[in-house]
Amino acid sequence: MKELKVRLTFLEEVLGTANAEKDIHEKFIASKAPDAPSREQEVEALGVEEVIEKGRTVFPKDENGNPFLWDYQIRGFFKSAAQAGSYMGGTKKLAAYKKKIDLLVFVNERKIPFILPEGTSLSDCQRPLRAQTAQGERISLADSETVPAGATVEFTIKVLDDSLMKYVIDWLDYGEFNGIGQWRNSGKGRFKWTEITE
Repeated sequence: MKELKVRLTFLEEVLGTANAEKDIHEKFIASKAPDAPSREQEVEALGVEEVIEKGRTVFPKDENGNPFLWDYQIRGFFKSAAQAGSYMGGTKKLAAYKKKIDLLVFVNERKIPFILPEGTSLSDCQRPLRAQTAQGERISLADSETVPAGATVEFTIKVLDDSLMKYVIDWLDYGEFNGIGQWRNSGKGRFKWTEITE
């Protein structure tokens, strides 16, 4: 088993992905994993008040109100990066990447707190969403809580098959082009990574 401790430094703001309406988030989690022991933990971490408007996306928060990422969000990013690698082919292509990430690649920390740059705080990003429907083009407004550019997160990646570490490094490098969180295809959530050596 190999381990890699990393720090991600965000080049662009990161947008929250959890629905601010606690009931909607709880129902979604329940539909995906009704018996999961983390269900109450995840719902409680949102810590949202009833006054926040429907449809807004936010970050889960710890008991002190600090935003964080869940470990599965990092693994989800790895799957997206591995898919991009499969389109490139050659040494970037990993067969059965979803199954291998699910079974052999892990993030040690369950909650991964954001470390905000000195003097900054959470903000908002509002943007139009366009969709082509049977009734024509529809436009709505999306609103997300944001962590500012320059924020960092630190976590440890463990791979049970040592040969996968070269792919993990490729996936981390991909974060400079397509990041983590909402609206990442616009460049939001992009990051550079460094190895933490102690």
